Amino acid sequence: MEIIPAIDLLGGQCVRLHQGDYEQVTRFSDDPVAQALEWQRQGASRLHLVDLDGARSGEPTNDRVVKAITRALSIPVQLGGGVRTLERAEELLAFGLDRVILGTVAVEQPELVRLLASRHPGRIIVGIDAKQGRVATRGWIDESPLEATALAASFEGSGVAAIISTDIATDGTLAGPNLDSLRAMAQASSIPVIASGGIGNLADLLSLLSLVPLGVSGVIVGRALYDHQVDLAEALQAIGPGRWQDPPGLEIGSIT
Repeated sequence: MEIIPAIDLLGGQCVRLHQGDYEQVTRFSDDPVAQALEWQRQGASRLHLVDLDGARSGEPTNDRVVKAITRALSIPVQLGGGVRTLERAEELLAFGLDRVILGTVAVEQPELVRLLASRHPGRIIVGIDAKQGRVATRGWIDESPLEATALAASFEGSGVAAIISTDIATDGTLAGPNLDSLRAMAQASSIPVIASGGIGNLADLLSLLSLVPLGVSGVIVGRALYDHQVDLAEALQAIGPGRWQDPPGLEIGSIT
């Protein structure tokens, strides 16, 4: 299971939100590039970026920082937040990101997700953020009646590389992952699932290992790392560095 450190960007700074609330912001660093290099130094095999400004407004206000991070690191970097057009997704891929994450458009324009997945095999991820099993969009501001598992199932066979499943109720709380929700998401389709939200300690990470046979292939860790509740090097030693498993027939980084 791949452990993926997260850097959430707001106004060019490294922050975390509590349960997706923009009014509950904790700032951890004003130098996201240095933080990204530190996670790489500690052994991360991949970095997860979230453009919180982009998620809320749809405007790419953190591109300068994102470009600096991708230039500085030798490990793959993926980004989500405000990616709502084909042009924007391809722009991000062109300036060095390994994968882009589509959330809001997966609900509003699912055909765009399928088109991008066919054009860029292995490089498109669907982000499904849910409150009580229902999908939330536009930086978690808008709630949809759509069930998260139904949305996941709808992308079966589309070529989407993975689904990031975020439980908003546990995100940023350190209260532990929602194992029932993750199990349901993993069983909804054969697309690999990356867990996100609630990781508070090493035991929480170990609890996810039971879901690996169902298709949970990775976990994103944010606040627990910054609060020193999880030591990345220790976690990698306990769980292993992980290895991305592409869907059959896809090669990492291939473009058609």
